[in-house]
Amino acid sequence: MVRSFADAVRWTEEGTKLFLGAAGDLAEPEFDAPSLLPGWTRRHLVAHVAANAEALGNLVHWAATGEATPMYASPEERSAGIESGARMDGAELTGWLARSSNALRTAMDGLTEPQWQAEVATAQGRAVPATNVPWMRSREVFIHAVDLDRGVSFADLPGDFLQALVTDIAAERQLDPGTLPDGPLPDVAAWLAGRPHSLAGAPPIGSWL
Repeated sequence: MVRSFADAVRWTEEGTKLFLGAAGDLAEPEFDAPSLLPGWTRRHLVAHVAANAEALGNLVHWAATGEATPMYASPEERSAGIESGARMDGAELTGWLARSSNALRTAMDGLTEPQWQAEVATAQGRAVPATNVPWMRSREVFIHAVDLDRGVSFADLPGDFLQALVTDIAAERQLDPGTLPDGPLPDVAAWLAGRPHSLAGAPPIGSWL
């Protein structure tokens, strides 16, 4: 599926609402339960999604001003931010999540059409137009809403988002779309993302995102 910029903006809004809803009513002890990501509690995961909004906000600033502003100063800074957030209590953490998510949306709303075409760089150093930022954020909030293990599954995510996700991950993994396992779209997307699925005989694949 060829996704549009408008699709990605819509998915960002829907995914942010989904993630904030899944995280927002956690009781304090529930933050310390394991997420679906090995080694991470829900507290780590919420901190990561909050920090990711700030990191993508750096790219929006880059596009708006022309000042090169990487997502993270270093991989170590990224990890330190997550660990610091994981030591916050639940109210602090969800407050950070809400503020950073709202700030990102406000910053994106302020970009002009030419600014959206400005070249920025992903955390891996790949040059992309700023129009990629909503897509990058939508992947984070939708997939990590599943990772919170709060009853959200890939089957709950929008079908057009899942189609775009399958296309995207298959390309990044350099897989021929014609060789993907047969099965329901949510399970194929979950398998490609390295998450639990019900596809019979699908080979193990490493975690993605």
